[in-house]
Amino acid sequence: MTRRIDCDVAIVGGGLVGSSAALALRSMGFSVVLLDKGFCGAQASGVNYGGVRRQGRPPEQLPLSQRSHAIWPRLQQLIGIDGEFLRSGHLKLARSAADMAGLEHYAADVAPFELDLELVGHNQLRERFGIAGDIVGGSFCPGDGHANPRLVATAFAAAAGRAGAEVLERTKVTGASRTFEGFALEAGDVAIKARAVINSAGAWADSFAAAFGEPVPLERTYPSMIVTEPLDPFLSVNIGIEGGGIYARQVTRGNVVVGGERAAPLADSDFSRPRSDGVLTIMQRARELFGPLRHAQAIRFWSGTEATMPDRNPVIGPSATTPGLIHAFGFSGAGFQIAPGVGEVLAELVRDGRTSTPIDAFSITRFSPASQPGDASQAAMTTGSKETSP
Repeated sequence: MTRRIDCDVAIVGGGLVGSSAALALRSMGFSVVLLDKGFCGAQASGVNYGGVRRQGRPPEQLPLSQRSHAIWPRLQQLIGIDGEFLRSGHLKLARSAADMAGLEHYAADVAPFELDLELVGHNQLRERFGIAGDIVGGSFCPGDGHANPRLVATAFAAAAGRAGAEVLERTKVTGASRTFEGFALEAGDVAIKARAVINSAGAWADSFAAAFGEPVPLERTYPSMIVTEPLDPFLSVNIGIEGGGIYARQVTRGNVVVGGERAAPLADSDFSRPRSDGVLTIMQRARELFGPLRHAQAIRFWSGTEATMPDRNPVIGPSATTPGLIHAFGFSGAGFQIAPGVGEVLAELVRDGRTSTPIDAFSITRFSPASQPGDASQAAMTTGSKETSP
């Protein structure tokens, strides 16, 4: 028998963005259904590197990043665990004079946002942070840090459930249409009527958006991660490199998490597999910087599926074709830190139709400026081989 649910807001995608939105909406008194085709937090939100950083983001993301920055220290109160959040600081390294000049220009550009960036020379890197190798200098953001994504992503969904959201896992959305009163969604043996819908379906969000007349150039990417055996403490900060190539952090237990290469997608593009050459490349880069990694054993490798946009900025905000539809996807591998703030923004958009945090730069209309309301507002969505919610 078909189960029927009537709610204020249906959220498609139970990653960290969707789950934090569900929790924020419940705090405002809205009835919420959170749907995920698998398990909440099991895709990009739960398998990412775990960096909680503002440094390195484009200026247009920083108001949203600062909003999230205020949320992370309150995780225990908000979701019942601290998520192993550690405000360790984020150190971005420069391998050349040109890279160092880039860090200097960035520090000047974002000075109004009060990130308290400190430019660090070569000698200080070795003395303060134990950084070896051919590194010219770096930029240190003391307020940034890292956390455990596997804990945080699932805890937000669990907290939303405890707050009264209906959380439906292993429930794939197979149809959605705009109705006179809102939206009708089909998901297995569940039929949902909702006055508003949030599309937070991650790497599957483009199908949902396109069904309502808003195609976007989303690309699926597959980051590759490694974790080592526990080692004696040697890395006190979250490390990144200007221009990319490697990122690394050491957790309290002593394990070192390292990333920087892409994995290989499998025939089913929902899944990927770390490449052996990529794993070796990551570890070779890491040991050039950190002596203790030269003989460390790597004990686990993994990957996941990220949604990447060509301009590296997410899509956040109301649909341009369909009243009541709100998008939030395409975080391009940098969504972990800002997700709690995005959840609050989405809740404000549902309640007020606007938000106090600037999000104009993230409008979906930047990819289809000619989009006009029309037949798309009554579009029906039926999935084929590509699923619409993570």
